[in-house]
Amino acid sequence: MKTVLLLRHAKSSWDQPHLPDPLRPLDPRGRRAAPRMGDYMARAGLIPHRVLCSPARRAVETWELVSTYLGDSVRFEITQDLYDASPGGLLAILQHLPHEEDTVLLVGHNPTFEELASALAGGGRTESMAELARKYPTGALAVIDFSVGGWPDVREGAGYLRDFIRPRSLKP
Repeated sequence: MKTVLLLRHAKSSWDQPHLPDPLRPLDPRGRRAAPRMGDYMARAGLIPHRVLCSPARRAVETWELVSTYLGDSVRFEITQDLYDASPGGLLAILQHLPHEEDTVLLVGHNPTFEELASALAGGGRTESMAELARKYPTGALAVIDFSVGGWPDVREGAGYLRDFIRPRSLKP
């Protein structure tokens, strides 16, 4: 079994309109939402072996706030591909992960995450599928399971959307 966790960065600030996109920080709402998601992930046992994160400031800040709930053993790396890759490019990254890592968390952006989650999930919990189809808001997390032997077997339509969590559905 392999599990992909897709965490869209939390709500970011537009207070400085001339700031380059990669440098935009989280806004106060995002700084409140990210820890709630980290707490949820810890309580649900969603502890990744590896985290691949976009270099955008808002994505890194999201991970920093989430990570305080997940312990120190998580392997973290920043990869430019999560800022500007296509869904197919991210799928290729997943397919080349080491066999011993069963759960990976990607922290990045829309529209890529929404497109990737929709492509990977060939089925899932009815409520989760409906939520994903409606919108992939900032700070949301998709949990997609694959009944496969290794990462090279992860394919479009082969995943099961176990859960789709929005920050607003979590109690402060």
